[in-house]
Amino acid sequence: MTDPSEYFTPDPQPAAAATMRRRLSIGLPATAGDREKRFSLTPEAVGVLTDRGYEVRIESGASATIHYADTDYMRQGACVTSRGESLQADIVITLGTLTLPDLRAMKRGAMLLTMLSSVTAGSDTVRELMKRNIVALAIDLIGDPEGHTPFADILNEIDGRAAIAIASSMLASPAHGKGILLGGVAGIIPCEVLILGAGIAGRAAAASALGLGASVRMLDNDVYRLRRAAELPGCCVATSVMHPRVLENALRTADVIINTPMERPCTIDSHQVDLMKRGVIIMNLARNEGAPLCHAIPEIDITAADTLRAVPRGTRVCYTGPGNAVPRTAAMALSNTFLWLLRDIIGCDGAVNTVKMLPGVQRAVVTFLGKPVNRRAAEKAGMRAIDITLLLSCS
Repeated sequence: MTDPSEYFTPDPQPAAAATMRRRLSIGLPATAGDREKRFSLTPEAVGVLTDRGYEVRIESGASATIHYADTDYMRQGACVTSRGESLQADIVITLGTLTLPDLRAMKRGAMLLTMLSSVTAGSDTVRELMKRNIVALAIDLIGDPEGHTPFADILNEIDGRAAIAIASSMLASPAHGKGILLGGVAGIIPCEVLILGAGIAGRAAAASALGLGASVRMLDNDVYRLRRAAELPGCCVATSVMHPRVLENALRTADVIINTPMERPCTIDSHQVDLMKRGVIIMNLARNEGAPLCHAIPEIDITAADTLRAVPRGTRVCYTGPGNAVPRTAAMALSNTFLWLLRDIIGCDGAVNTVKMLPGVQRAVVTFLGKPVNRRAAEKAGMRAIDITLLLSCS
């Protein structure tokens, strides 16, 4: 009998071997409440994430504020789900404040990407995050290798530009303003815009106001920031350190006052309020930094249309949240930054490794391993903040 080996030569084939990593899921719940209109990701950004292997779950109707339909996200590979299923994801992204039932619906040990003001909205919020061992990151504190804060910077820039656009519209409106143009015309002196703070929000507001033809004054106690503002190409901003008399003189003549985030927040007392013009448009872009601009002036969210209609003409009020008036612009800008962050997170393979390996993320952690590591959050919960490096060394 003939041996088959004489006619057939074995041809070894490589065995299929692959290590399947579990797909990380990203949850996009709708923002609860009426104040927060911004959304985190556009359909195009979701398409990039699904191509990278993420599973994206979006709550039905969550993107209505930025005028995208659920089908726009479905075409990009997202799963349209209930609120509970979106909160069960490995990474939950929201710019609004989650309620206690929302937090209890999240997975233990999940990662929450949100704003610092949303995490510190109440002591119960911080305690529930610790109880469920959730790694909460304040995106407005996340830094990049160059020391910038990309999320906070882009949101501040949007706030600054939106504030001027809204103020210009309100000045021209007979209902809220004087029926005047911000930039004036030939033979008429343009309106004066006073900007408190020379950071990114202040410089963005100055650029927009100058583009519309307004006269701009900028006050800050940081001389280096003022120098950067004065050196902008084509910039004609009158800058000054914030001496009390300089501030009072500027408040007397300003038609628009924009308060922006500063190292030392600015406050205005009732005497200084009396110096302002009747019908002056006041915007506070630093509301999340702590105290209001002035306790003598009521603050109104710019998106609260019913409240705005109830404001009598010529009444001094302080408007907040101009970025919420342009939520789609915010979503497009935030999407670019979230794609950069999520790329780094998936490369670290897990929430704990993400905090260990990314120094820019580490400084943005609010709660970690069931402990408060952010001073502001710890104070809200009536506790002492724990140095995160101690927790990382034990994990």
